[in-house]
Amino acid sequence: MLGYVKIDKGELKVREYEIYMGYYCGICKSIGKRYGQLPRMSLSYDAAFLAVMLASIDGSMDEPHQEHCIAHPVGRKKTVIENKAIDYAGDVMLILAWYKLIDDAMDEGRLYAKGTMLLFKHIYKKLEAAYAELCSRIKMNLASLSSLEKEKCDSLDMVAESFSKIMESIFTCGVKTVYGDDCDTGAMSSIGYHMGKWIYLIDAVDDIEENLDSGAYNPLLYRFQYEGKNETTEQFRRRIEPDLRFNLYHYLAVISNCLDSIDIKKNQGIIENVIYFGLNRKTEEIITRTDPEKQI
Repeated sequence: MLGYVKIDKGELKVREYEIYMGYYCGICKSIGKRYGQLPRMSLSYDAAFLAVMLASIDGSMDEPHQEHCIAHPVGRKKTVIENKAIDYAGDVMLILAWYKLIDDAMDEGRLYAKGTMLLFKHIYKKLEAAYAELCSRIKMNLASLSSLEKEKCDSLDMVAESFSKIMESIFTCGVKTVYGDDCDTGAMSSIGYHMGKWIYLIDAVDDIEENLDSGAYNPLLYRFQYEGKNETTEQFRRRIEPDLRFNLYHYLAVISNCLDSIDIKKNQGIIENVIYFGLNRKTEEIITRTDPEKQI
């Protein structure tokens, strides 16, 4: 997950925001207690949503408590929540971080990635033993995605499928890990699958200029046949915008429909904020480039 799945803070109640941050800080604390301080750097807000989503079908109430933060040792304590969904989300972040390090080390030869892998390897071995099937599925689908990217595949559905399968596996494994093998995973798995579609496509939109500069693969440049001699990147963006909107909002509509079939027992306001406000807002920011970090 790439950091796109976030709340819309302005639309969230103060109490809900505190709980959301309790999940985020809880994941950070969980990773630190079980694996040490270095792996905490892999944390993203995507993990907080994964944990909130998985925990939502558990009827027991969250029990927040206050702890000091290693990143902000001076100041008031932070709200922290602990549960199985939070531990699982932390584990998933570390598994994905491991494969990101492999990708950086192999494709870009980054020295920091090779060095970090040496420190990280024993942690991944523990995670692989605990989540053998999940790790196998992630590895298989990443290999498929890499192959399609090397072939310069021009099918959005084909390249997004591999990442969607990874997200589907993460949500499916999460339900089974937290609640047992007998728990129904249908709607939760479908949310993961279509969120994977949305994440892959929104990342491709976000990276158009960067990929053009670096020469890295971007499926949009092949699917819509970008012609640098005849159009600017801005013109290209405007040309493909109707297709982008159709696909991105279709994925979000399916996610919304799946959410309606889940018996959410807690933190419904946070989940609805992410799906109905956060993801829509991020879609508009990246399509129109109103995200301050992406403006030129």
